[in-house]
Amino acid sequence: MIELEGVPELIDPVMVAAFEGWNDAGDAASTAVAHLEREWKGEVFAALDAEDYYDFQVNRPTVFMEGGVRKITWPTTRLSVVRVGGDKPRDLVLVRGIEPSMRWRSFCNELLGFAHELGVELVVILGALLGDTPHTRPVPVSGVTSDADLARRMNLEETKYEGPTGIVGVLQEACTHAGVPAVSLWAAVPHYVSQPPNPKATLALLNRLEDLLDLRIPQGELPEDARAWQTGVDQLAAEDSEVAEYVQTLEEARDTAELPEASGEAIAREFERYLRRRDVGGPGGHATADGSDSGPFRRDTPSGRTRPPKPPKPEAPGASEGDEADNPED
Repeated sequence: MIELEGVPELIDPVMVAAFEGWNDAGDAASTAVAHLEREWKGEVFAALDAEDYYDFQVNRPTVFMEGGVRKITWPTTRLSVVRVGGDKPRDLVLVRGIEPSMRWRSFCNELLGFAHELGVELVVILGALLGDTPHTRPVPVSGVTSDADLARRMNLEETKYEGPTGIVGVLQEACTHAGVPAVSLWAAVPHYVSQPPNPKATLALLNRLEDLLDLRIPQGELPEDARAWQTGVDQLAAEDSEVAEYVQTLEEARDTAELPEASGEAIAREFERYLRRRDVGGPGGHATADGSDSGPFRRDTPSGRTRPPKPPKPEAPGASEGDEADNPED
């Protein structure tokens, strides 16, 4: 039975969820929800029972000291609520945790129980996958849904993905079957630099969420962190001619694929977005574009140095396949 004592009546609530693990390359998605919780001072009001959903040999509890007393933090999923002010105030129900080890259907049903009790009108699930995308270009973020009507109304893609899925895909389908509108936002993280954190991907997810929900998200230090991250990766790539050549190949492929998108309408849309923001004050790898698991590099040289896989040849303008984030899992 779900108890929600102490939670005020919410205004136009939207649930925003992210889960560490296979769906969270570079920790980009879970860090985005943590950023919202921190910037808007979210208050945790519920936590799922860790015993029901987690294998503690896979996700181990941690011990810490508080006032000279040893305490244990158990891996779980917690819910908090934040109120976004402005002309049209609304509430966000933030869900942040770890991809469960077992009983996924019960896990999703419990989250949907909270959503029902709180009157949630939309569920947005954040994810990040590994892809053949260069770190020097804007992070591709795809918005997908299983609801054809929602796809038309919110200018999203109707997912056609088939293959292995994670808790993000399972939760989205559970929402669809329960009649709860649900959207997944996926950021593509360069597979050759997949180690967390990735503030550039986190910032891209938050910008896309901002557009989707038509609200202003405080960015804090994320823009500066993203610039520092890219500078650091630039320096590392410059030290290895093979990696630098590989990145250049990815850049050419990306730029060629995006040539048809450089229309006057697309440029105007990006400029309006810029003005609006300016004027208003785990183990097992990660998801990839084809649903497989992937690590950051192959180690196939005698010295054990990291070597990126050979990239595909750049596609001609107007090709049927887009960049690596065009077909994220649902």
